[in-house]
Amino acid sequence: MKKNLGWLAAASLCALVAPASAQGLITEQRLSAALVNEALGVAVATCAANGYKVSATMLDMDGVRMGTLRGDGAGIHTMDSSFLKAYTSVTYREDTIVLEKNLKNGQMSVLQTKLPNVAVAAGAVSVKVNGVAIGALGVGGAPGGEKDTACAQAGVDKIKDRMK
Repeated sequence: MKKNLGWLAAASLCALVAPASAQGLITEQRLSAALVNEALGVAVATCAANGYKVSATMLDMDGVRMGTLRGDGAGIHTMDSSFLKAYTSVTYREDTIVLEKNLKNGQMSVLQTKLPNVAVAAGAVSVKVNGVAIGALGVGGAPGGEKDTACAQAGVDKIKDRMK
Protein backbone atom coordinates (compact mmCIF):
# COMPACT_ATOMS: atom_id res chain seq x y z
CA MET A 1 0.00 0.00 0.00
CA LYS A 2 2.86 2.38 0.81
CA LYS A 3 4.37 1.79 -2.66
CA ASN A 4 1.15 2.91 -4.31
CA LEU A 5 0.98 6.06 -2.19
CA GLY A 6 4.57 6.95 -3.05
CA TRP A 7 3.91 6.54 -6.76
CA LEU A 8 0.74 8.64 -6.48
CA ALA A 9 2.59 11.41 -4.65
CA ALA A 10 5.38 11.42 -7.27
CA ALA A 11 2.88 11.53 -10.14
CA SER A 12 1.00 14.40 -8.49
CA LEU A 13 4.22 16.35 -8.00
CA CYS A 14 5.21 15.84 -11.65
CA ALA A 15 1.81 17.06 -12.81
CA LEU A 16 2.23 20.23 -10.76
CA VAL A 17 5.78 20.88 -11.96
CA ALA A 18 5.32 20.04 -15.66
CA PRO A 19 5.00 23.14 -17.84
CA ALA A 20 1.90 23.55 -19.98
CA SER A 21 3.95 23.10 -23.17
CA ALA A 22 4.90 19.58 -22.06
CA GLN A 23 1.28 18.60 -22.58
CA GLY A 24 1.26 19.22 -26.34
CA LEU A 25 3.25 19.93 -29.43
CA ILE A 26 5.19 23.12 -30.00
CA THR A 27 4.80 24.52 -33.47
CA GLU A 28 6.88 27.26 -34.96
CA GLN A 29 6.98 29.02 -38.28
CA ARG A 30 9.99 28.59 -40.54
CA LEU A 31 10.84 29.94 -43.95
CA SER A 32 10.97 27.53 -46.86
CA ALA A 33 14.29 26.93 -48.60
CA ALA A 34 12.93 28.69 -51.69
CA LEU A 35 12.12 31.88 -49.75
CA VAL A 36 15.47 31.80 -47.93
CA ASN A 37 17.37 31.47 -51.21
CA GLU A 38 15.37 34.26 -52.80
CA ALA A 39 15.92 36.63 -49.88
CA LEU A 40 19.65 35.88 -49.82
CA GLY A 41 19.93 36.39 -53.57
CA VAL A 42 18.13 39.74 -53.44
CA ALA A 43 20.25 40.94 -50.50
CA VAL A 44 23.52 40.09 -52.27
CA ALA A 45 22.30 41.43 -55.63
CA THR A 46 21.13 44.70 -54.08
CA CYS A 47 24.56 45.29 -52.60
CA ALA A 48 26.29 44.20 -55.83
CA ALA A 49 24.21 46.72 -57.80
CA ASN A 50 25.68 49.38 -55.53
CA GLY A 51 29.23 48.07 -55.95
CA TYR A 52 29.45 46.22 -52.61
CA LYS A 53 30.86 42.70 -52.44
CA VAL A 54 29.00 41.02 -49.59
CA SER A 55 27.83 37.74 -48.14
CA ALA A 56 24.41 37.09 -46.61
CA THR A 57 23.26 34.54 -44.04
CA MET A 58 19.75 33.56 -42.94
CA LEU A 59 19.29 31.95 -39.53
CA ASP A 60 16.28 30.39 -37.87
CA MET A 61 15.40 31.19 -34.25
CA ASP A 62 17.67 28.39 -33.03
CA GLY A 63 20.63 30.19 -34.60
CA VAL A 64 21.00 27.49 -37.26
CA ARG A 65 22.03 28.54 -40.76
CA MET A 66 19.16 28.12 -43.18
CA GLY A 67 21.29 29.45 -46.00
CA THR A 68 24.40 31.46 -46.85
CA LEU A 69 25.39 33.16 -50.07
CA ARG A 70 28.81 34.62 -50.75
CA GLY A 71 28.64 37.25 -53.46
CA ASP A 72 31.13 37.42 -56.31
CA GLY A 73 34.42 38.80 -55.05
CA ALA A 74 33.28 39.02 -51.42
CA GLY A 75 36.06 38.56 -48.89
CA ILE A 76 36.12 35.43 -46.76
CA HIS A 77 35.52 37.51 -43.61
CA THR A 78 32.11 38.54 -44.96
CA MET A 79 30.82 35.01 -44.32
CA ASP A 80 31.61 35.30 -40.61
CA SER A 81 30.38 38.88 -40.42
CA SER A 82 26.98 38.07 -41.94
CA PHE A 83 26.57 35.08 -39.60
CA LEU A 84 27.53 37.01 -36.45
CA LYS A 85 25.15 39.86 -37.30
CA ALA A 86 22.28 37.44 -37.99
CA TYR A 87 23.06 35.51 -34.79
CA THR A 88 22.96 38.74 -32.78
CA SER A 89 19.64 39.70 -34.36
CA VAL A 90 18.16 36.27 -33.51
CA THR A 91 19.51 36.48 -29.96
CA TYR A 92 17.84 39.82 -29.24
CA ARG A 93 14.92 39.48 -31.71
CA GLU A 94 15.79 42.91 -33.10
CA ASP A 95 17.50 44.56 -36.06
CA THR A 96 21.18 45.04 -35.24
CA ILE A 97 21.12 48.68 -36.33
CA VAL A 98 18.72 49.27 -33.40
CA LEU A 99 20.98 47.31 -31.04
CA GLU A 100 24.02 49.31 -32.20
CA LYS A 101 22.20 52.58 -31.46
CA ASN A 102 21.08 51.25 -28.07
CA LEU A 103 24.67 50.34 -27.19
CA LYS A 104 25.94 53.79 -28.19
CA ASN A 105 23.16 55.49 -26.19
CA GLY A 106 23.85 53.40 -23.08
CA GLN A 107 20.53 51.55 -23.36
CA MET A 108 22.36 48.23 -23.74
CA SER A 109 24.97 46.84 -21.40
CA VAL A 110 28.49 46.28 -22.70
CA LEU A 111 28.33 42.96 -20.84
CA GLN A 112 25.66 41.81 -23.31
CA THR A 113 28.18 42.21 -26.12
CA LYS A 114 30.52 39.68 -24.49
CA LEU A 115 28.25 36.71 -25.19
CA PRO A 116 29.64 34.14 -27.66
CA ASN A 117 28.88 34.94 -31.32
CA VAL A 118 27.28 38.30 -30.45
CA ALA A 119 28.48 41.19 -32.60
CA VAL A 120 26.51 44.37 -32.12
CA ALA A 121 27.03 45.83 -35.58
CA ALA A 122 24.44 47.09 -38.03
CA GLY A 123 23.68 44.76 -40.92
CA ALA A 124 21.07 42.21 -39.83
CA VAL A 125 17.30 42.43 -40.01
CA SER A 126 14.97 40.43 -37.79
CA VAL A 127 12.53 38.44 -39.90
CA LYS A 128 9.09 38.71 -38.30
CA VAL A 129 5.64 37.35 -39.03
CA ASN A 130 2.79 39.14 -37.26
CA GLY A 131 5.35 40.74 -34.94
CA VAL A 132 6.94 37.42 -33.95
CA ALA A 133 10.58 36.84 -34.86
CA ILE A 134 11.16 33.68 -36.91
CA GLY A 135 14.76 34.32 -37.98
CA ALA A 136 17.21 36.93 -39.18
CA LEU A 137 19.02 37.89 -42.37
CA GLY A 138 22.52 39.26 -41.90
CA VAL A 139 24.74 40.94 -44.49
CA GLY A 140 28.44 41.68 -44.19
CA GLY A 141 30.94 43.40 -46.45
CA ALA A 142 29.47 46.73 -47.52
CA PRO A 143 31.36 49.86 -46.45
CA GLY A 144 29.16 50.59 -43.45
CA GLY A 145 26.49 48.84 -41.44
CA GLU A 146 23.72 51.05 -42.81
CA LYS A 147 24.47 49.75 -46.30
CA ASP A 148 24.51 46.13 -45.08
CA THR A 149 21.18 46.77 -43.33
CA ALA A 150 19.61 48.21 -46.49
CA CYS A 151 20.62 45.13 -48.48
CA ALA A 152 19.31 42.77 -45.79
CA GLN A 153 16.05 44.71 -45.67
CA ALA A 154 15.72 44.46 -49.46
CA GLY A 155 15.98 40.68 -49.18
CA VAL A 156 13.33 40.48 -46.46
CA ASP A 157 11.06 42.94 -48.27
CA LYS A 158 11.17 40.75 -51.39
CA ILE A 159 9.62 37.77 -49.57
CA LYS A 160 7.54 39.41 -46.81
CA ASP A 161 4.20 39.11 -48.61
CA ARG A 162 4.70 35.34 -48.92
CA MET A 163 5.65 34.72 -45.28
CA LYS A 164 2.32 33.34 -44.10
